[in-house]
Amino acid sequence: MARKRKVEVAVISDVHLGTYGCHAKELLAYLKSIHPDVLILNGDIIDIWQFSKNYWPASHMKVVKYLMGLITKGTSVYYITGNHDEMLRKFDGFQMNSFQIANKLVLELDGKKAWFFHGDVFDVTMQHSKWLARLGAQGYDMLILLNRMVNFCCLKLNRDKVYLSRNIKNRVKSAVKFINNFEKTAADIAIANSYDYVVCGHIHQPEKRDITNIEGRVTYLNSGDWIENLTALEYRNGDWSLYKFREDLDVVVMEDEEERVPTNLQLFQSMMVEFNLKSA
Repeated sequence: MARKRKVEVAVISDVHLGTYGCHAKELLAYLKSIHPDVLILNGDIIDIWQFSKNYWPASHMKVVKYLMGLITKGTSVYYITGNHDEMLRKFDGFQMNSFQIANKLVLELDGKKAWFFHGDVFDVTMQHSKWLARLGAQGYDMLILLNRMVNFCCLKLNRDKVYLSRNIKNRVKSAVKFINNFEKTAADIAIANSYDYVVCGHIHQPEKRDITNIEGRVTYLNSGDWIENLTALEYRNGDWSLYKFREDLDVVVMEDEEERVPTNLQLFQSMMVEFNLKSA
């Protein structure tokens, strides 16, 4: 068994468990490769918007079980709510042992302040047209499913993989402008509040860079996603780094047969059994 890498803080976001695009096996392989003191789940971990599809493979349950195992072993796990798991926002402040739910979080790291939040608060669509955002999420999920089919054909034809959604976002000027505005807004607010780091998710765009305005400078960080980019953020020895799963040759993903839980009720009952919980 490979030795786990020691990490002071690890941040993942936009996993979207319960959707076709989620790379749960790869995420589990990554989680098993590190030993974090603190794990921050920065929003959209479970995609509650998509629960109506009754899609919940065994690999998705394994991720949940592994996270629960980390909590029972004493790893500090913060679940920061996002828009796809917004129903958890009413539980802001809930804490059980080393697990805590929060809508935003500030941690001190080696004398510097890090501000964590998902980032959907900056999304105009989320603010004013949630139905449009939900429709867009369904379309995005179908695009990812189509992308997998295309890449399967590419594999058979010995061609390079293509990333439809990423290419669309990079080529559409309005999407590029939205990302730039998102990063600048997050940085401006962080600088105004004297934070040294601002850590977001939401836009599925992994990033680490310093942003400066007339009031000061902040390090902007985005953990990306586990749909297309398969990225995370790691903090150790006083510095942040952007982890890219596809560049990590030491992580091996084992293929196994998927099992699906056909209904939400059965999903709930299965989770109750797995974690030895009793209904209230």
